This record gives sequence, structure tokens and C-alpha cells, in this order.
Amino acid sequence: MSGSNNQKPKSDISTMSSAEYQAIAKKHEPPRAVFKNCIRAFLVGGLICLIGQCIQRFFMTVFDMSTKEASNPTVAVLIIISVILTSFGVYDKIAQWAGAGSAVPVTGFANSMCSAALEHRAEGLVLGVGASMFKLAGSVIVFGTVAAFIIGIIYAVLGIGGR
Repeated sequence: MSGSNNQKPKSDISTMSSAEYQAIAKKHEPPRAVFKNCIRAFLVGGLICLIGQCIQRFFMTVFDMSTKEASNPTVAVLIIISVILTSFGVYDKIAQWAGAGSAVPVTGFANSMCSAALEHRAEGLVLGVGASMFKLAGSVIVFGTVAAFIIGIIYAVLGIGGR
């Protein structure tokens, strides 16, 4: 019985065409629960915004701030909460369940920055923490700066705002 093998040889990935591989991958891909994921994202994103609104109301009521004055400390508190939850590993669990709902608000960006810092802290403060944080933040900062510049030019051309 040695040497007689009646089984078909398994497909070798290296000889497969791209279309064949895509067909096999699609067949084994689990179905996506798009509606359920959208509901989760909506609920968690809305909850984060509701918490932010409550924090802002707190500043407005307790410290007699205007809406505009309460905005900056509200964002700072949300960032601090996000960093604390990320440090304890809680925010990642929320993000895994909620998907994009936890990534869109400012807390998602704070989570990304904190996660990068925690992941690379063994490499040192400058080359580890600083470099890894700004790999992520660099594109966000550049996009924000360019968008603000373009909007400023549009406002200047149209004569909107300013004095």
C-alpha cells in the first residue's frame, strides 16, 4: 500500500490565478452583518457625543461658561477619558464591538495616539513613543492644516467672515 495514494493533491496557492484565489476566499469569508454594525456604530458614537454634551452642560452650569467657552474643556475631558480607558484596555473592547462608532469622535483619535504610545514605549520616548504617535498624527495634522488653508482662501475670496 505504500506509494498508492488515490487522493487528489491539494491546490498549490503559488499556481493559482488571482481569480481562483478570490473565488476560494469569497467562499470561506464569513457573512458581514452590515445593518447590525451600523446600529452599533450609531449607538456608541451617539453615546460618546451624549457624554460630551453632558460634560459641556456641566461646565456651562457649574462654571457659568458659554457654549463656546465650554467647548475646549469638554474636548480635553473626553480625550482624558479616552486615554484612561485605552490604558486599561477598555476602549479597545468598546471599539471592537462598536466599530466606526468609536473611531469617528475625537476619542477615537485619542485612542489611536495612546495605543501607539503604549505599543512603542519600550523603544524610548523619542524614537518609540514620539515617532510612532506622529506617524499616525502626521497625516491628520497635514490634512487639517491643508483643509483649513483652503477654506481660509475660499472665505477670503468670497469675503465671508473676518473684518
